[in-house]
Parts: sequence; C-alpha cells; structure tokens
Amino acid sequence: MMELKEIQRLEGHTDKVWSLAWNPTTGHAGIPLVFASCSGDKTVRIWEQNLSSGLWACTAVLDETHTRTVRSCAWSPSGKLLATASFDATTAIWENVGGDFECVSTLEGHENEVKCVSWNAAGTLLATCSRDKSVWIWEVLPGNEFECVSVLQGHSQDVKMVKWHPTEDILFSCSYDNSVKVWADEGDSDDWQCVQTLGEPNNGHTSTVWALSFNVSGDKMVTCSDDLTLKVWETESVGTQSGGGFAPWTHLCTLSGYHDRTIFSVHWSREGIFASGAADNAIRLFVDDNESQVWQFFITAIIH
Repeated sequence: MMELKEIQRLEGHTDKVWSLAWNPTTGHAGIPLVFASCSGDKTVRIWEQNLSSGLWACTAVLDETHTRTVRSCAWSPSGKLLATASFDATTAIWENVGGDFECVSTLEGHENEVKCVSWNAAGTLLATCSRDKSVWIWEVLPGNEFECVSVLQGHSQDVKMVKWHPTEDILFSCSYDNSVKVWADEGDSDDWQCVQTLGEPNNGHTSTVWALSFNVSGDKMVTCSDDLTLKVWETESVGTQSGGGFAPWTHLCTLSGYHDRTIFSVHWSREGIFASGAADNAIRLFVDDNESQVWQFFITAIIH
C-alpha cells in the first residue's frame, strides 16, 4: 500500500486553478523540477523546487496577455516553449529568455473559448480545441512562427481536450458529444482525417468525455467522463499497421463505482499507476493486476 501525503500548499492564484504542466526537461541532472499552473485569474505561474530545502516557490507570473481564464498549459518537449490556451479564444506561446518569459506568438482563429493545447512528441506540431467544436493543428516554423495546417470539424459539441499520442503523430480529442475521436494524417499531405470514433456503440462513454491519458508505451489509454466511469482502451500495435492501415483501439475494461460525481481528470504515470480526480473531492489511484488483467483501485486521497 502507498500513502499520499501533502508536502506543501502553493498559494498565489486568486481564482480557480484549471491546469498544471510539468516541464519535461527538469528534475534530473541537477536541474530543479519546474511546473506551470494556469487559472481563472487570467495568469500563468511558474513554480520551481529548491534543490536544498525541497520547497516550492513561484518564480514567474505570466500576465497581461490573456484577457480571460487561462484553461490549459503545455510545455514543448524541449522545455523551451510554453503554450497557454484561454477563454479569450487565443493560444499564447511563451519563451524563457534569460530567465524571463516573453510571449513570442499569439495563435488566433478559434471562434470562442480555447479549452486545451497539446504538443506532439517531436515538438513540430501543436493542437488546440475549442467550444466552437473544432480542433486546429498548427505547424511549428522557424522563428517562433506557427501556421495552421488543418481544421478538424468532426465533433458535434464542445471539444474538451486534445492529446497527442506519446510516440506517433496521431491526435486524440474528447468532447461534450460523449465521444473520443482519433485523427491521423494519411499521406504526409496535411490531409488529417478522423480514423476512429470511440463512442457509446463501441463500449464508449454515455456522457461528456473530459480527459484521456496514455501509458508510457502508448498501447493503452484511459478516459474519464461525466458518466462517472473510467474506461481503459488498448491497441494491438502502436501507430499504423504493417500494411499502412490504422491500428484501431478497442475497449478493455470499465471502472465504475469509484467516484460519485463527474470525473474531470485522469493521468497515467510512467510507473504504470493512473490517478483520477473528480468533483467528489477525491483523487483515486489504480494499478493493473498483471496476473488477472484487472485494474485494482488501491488508494484514495480526499482533498479538502
């Protein structure tokens, strides 16, 4: 059994904190851990851990750029750029220049609130999604320039989250329309198509899908929903099959009865544990029982 213990409470935001993102290049080789947080107070805060004391402190406040809630933040794989998505219908790109964060680009085009932003594994593509039901794919160009290469119009409702596969240029989106859609570029021509929809007819969710996360190898995915369930999905081969076709995702199992209010967040750790967070003020952790192939719930943290 494990125990979750609060080590520090970080204060500074003056409104709801919507999203957190670890800088992927920190926390090793003597580099202190760094993460970003974004909030309804229209700001983004950068937090850094002191290597000596282990305590966290806010080292930067990114403000005066977004005019409404900052809903999502994501670091590029290099850790050099931070993308922030806002209800003001823009996505800002920030660069750390000599210890100071500067907004180096603003992406416009969505009709209203941008709900999520995600980088692909190579840092060459950026995806955004919005309440306008669309998903946009942006190509990262030299000089901190970004070009929209595709607008994906497959969802019938608000798109809550976009997430790139951890190793392949395959994009996943989840929506208020109760589905997860899988998008792939078939032919290196920026011809992005929906190659699979995970919905109620194929053991999918029956209400809004809020979030998804992949295991470290990318052959399993977990989704969470307003229907109070978590669903685990798997694919037989990552990416495309040998014949060039798409390797579909299939439903593996459904975890229910662990939360009694909407499950807003789920994240799969590199150690094989995934955590779910819900409106019932609980974080629950799950681990795979390799012998029985059944996911076992093993710990709950109640957040006050």
